[in-house]
Amino acid sequence: MARYLVLRVLQAIWVLWAAFTISFVVLFLLPADPVSLAADAGGAGTPVDKAAVAELQARYGLDRPLWDQYLTALGHAVRGDLGHSIVTGQPVTRAIGDAIPATLGLAGLALLFATVGGVALAFAATYTRRPWLRNSLAALPSLGVSVPTFWTGLLLLQLFSFHWRLAPAFGGHGFTGTILPALTLAVPIGAVIAQVLAAGLESTWRQPFVEVALSKGGSRWWVQRTHVLRPASVPTFTIAGVLVGNMLAGSVVVETVFARAGIGRLTQTSVMAQDIPVVQGIVVFTSLVFVSVNLAVDLLYPLLDPRIADRSRRAAAEPADFTDKTIEEVAVRA
Repeated sequence: MARYLVLRVLQAIWVLWAAFTISFVVLFLLPADPVSLAADAGGAGTPVDKAAVAELQARYGLDRPLWDQYLTALGHAVRGDLGHSIVTGQPVTRAIGDAIPATLGLAGLALLFATVGGVALAFAATYTRRPWLRNSLAALPSLGVSVPTFWTGLLLLQLFSFHWRLAPAFGGHGFTGTILPALTLAVPIGAVIAQVLAAGLESTWRQPFVEVALSKGGSRWWVQRTHVLRPASVPTFTIAGVLVGNMLAGSVVVETVFARAGIGRLTQTSVMAQDIPVVQGIVVFTSLVFVSVNLAVDLLYPLLDPRIADRSRRAAAEPADFTDKTIEEVAVRA
């Protein structure tokens, strides 16, 4: 287990380094000059003082060779320093830290809605024995995945804010101000959870141990809740990293539509201003969240399905057993 954990941590470090390197190369090869854009922040289009631009480039180290900039930025990133914003001069870590609470609240509520709705839909689709109802419920996740996030947000705004006036339209705070953005973000996430979990439930229902549990007098609901859910949820946890990525990507659209502050809105404004240090800091932060979630999911696998731990132990023991058996056969033949 310790060896597996060390390997996973090394893989996580590799992913973080790759994300940092690729984002650095892509962002710094952009044709526009972020310092010139920052100097002309008013958008008046007037000629920018070249001396001021040169001073800003020297301050942020943009006048040095690319490899020198990369090694310096990498060394600072290892120490937790992601640089300073070219637009505001604020440290990138502080800018991300200020935006995290709003996005965490939104993502947490969206994840709650998505989990409850996705699990309920998957249970209903696999529990019912009526074909027409099963097919109708099974078609809903595909609809939820295919509908654009911005369209869902605009529809909820039209219904609950402008027509029924049940929730604030833009920039709301608290539960009432977060519920519509959370529902908008939860629809595609919940649809993916329902799709994967429903497929896992259907596959697990065909396993022999389910027939044994039913033959012992267990009700269909009790068997599904007690014996089927845990092994069927393994594929759902497998895509946890993808769901986190979709949630962070969807927050850009949702926070823009609902005029909310957060990581998504910070990403949108930083990309528009080509604020390279902030964009790269967000990429590294997203990668850190991604690898952390995947590492936690990998460690949860044996708890969800003990058969995975048994297969891992057998796989670790097979080389030694095979070697002993081969030695015995060679000795007999000799």
